Amino acid sequence: MVADLASVSVVVSTYTPDRLQSVLDCIHSLRMQTISPYEIILVLDPNRDLVEFYQSKVAPYVRIVVSNDKGLSNARNSGIMSARGEIIAFIDDDAEADRKWLERLLGHYSDPDVVVVGGSAKPLWNGRRPIWFPEELDWIVGCSYKGLPEKVSIVRNPIGCNMSFRKAVFDKIGFFNSVIGRVGKKLLGSEETDFSIKILSRIPDSKIIYDPSAIVYHRIDSNRRNLRYVVTRSFYEGVSKALISSAQGASPDLSTESYYLKYLLKVAFPLRLKSLYKLESLAQMITLLLSTSMVFLGYVKRG
Repeated sequence: MVADLASVSVVVSTYTPDRLQSVLDCIHSLRMQTISPYEIILVLDPNRDLVEFYQSKVAPYVRIVVSNDKGLSNARNSGIMSARGEIIAFIDDDAEADRKWLERLLGHYSDPDVVVVGGSAKPLWNGRRPIWFPEELDWIVGCSYKGLPEKVSIVRNPIGCNMSFRKAVFDKIGFFNSVIGRVGKKLLGSEETDFSIKILSRIPDSKIIYDPSAIVYHRIDSNRRNLRYVVTRSFYEGVSKALISSAQGASPDLSTESYYLKYLLKVAFPLRLKSLYKLESLAQMITLLLSTSMVFLGYVKRG
């Protein structure tokens, strides 16, 4: 049995006219779903020129909402407050949804204990994947990474560009923490992690589901295909995790990070060491070590 399919709001947010074509492609993918959303909400930064630009470019069936303030968390919160569906799904403005995306997500809400469902995000590289960029670091570009479950599983938090919530959850917990979320090109993140931890601690028996068959395809811009971005994003990931630790108190749930680190130490690093004579393995090993070091540095510096 699938949840009430007539009450799903899909929220997309953008802060720049430069992503017009990506936004239009995203919206088109939502219109092509096997289960049609009740509404598509496009949240824009509070910029008159930006609002007027998109009002002239998107179809009338897209409901435009102006965010209360800049930043991804504020945009998502504005979308939540405006949504009329019982389920609220989020997708990034540079992602496109597989035709069965909503169908896969919504199928899990027949279980009343399920309050959040997320899916996988596959990278759409602008050309070939760089040989030095290991799949274990795909989280850096907002995608599912090697080490995540390969089948439907209960997890701590979903991936930000592919997630859905019962709207009632926001009535109980509140909204995303705008201090943690991204603002423009400031590479903070993990507001969905912070919010998910709150859900699990405050709503007894609640479940967060990860379904890798609920797929979105996330476009990777050329400005993310370099080591400078990897270093910066990794550093801010550490800062974000430090902010979550501070917000959550003395015993934050960092079980996912602990599992991931163990996976790197037991699987990812040894795998490259066996074939370190290959340029690809050597380059990926260096990238993994660099990213891990920068995450740690960001965590310690903020902490």
